[in-house]
Amino acid sequence: MILGARVLALAGYLGLLGLILVWTTWIERPEIVPVSVALVILVLPLMFPLRGMLHGRRYTHAWSSLLALAYITLGITLAAAADARLYGLLMTAASLAWFGGCLLYVKLDARRARQTTP
Repeated sequence: MILGARVLALAGYLGLLGLILVWTTWIERPEIVPVSVALVILVLPLMFPLRGMLHGRRYTHAWSSLLALAYITLGITLAAAADARLYGLLMTAASLAWFGGCLLYVKLDARRARQTTP
């Protein structure tokens, strides 16, 4: 069960990262700002939890779930716009998977740590 939560968190996180990269560079390039600026604004915050997420650190999963909330909000905002509805829905889905997986992983890993300590 704990492995499933970790897989869900990683799938949501890496899916969101890939979605932003692919959508911003190939599918629909931003018109107002250069692509590099859009990528820095959207992808740079996702780089901070990368190492801890890949190594399965509970603390990183805990605080990165708060970062996922920002992307959930952005996804809902984009989904409300008619021209970016699909992008917003995909971003919201990936962010919700990341958020839910992180919370479940933290809960299950803390329970496992309590049970193994004497």
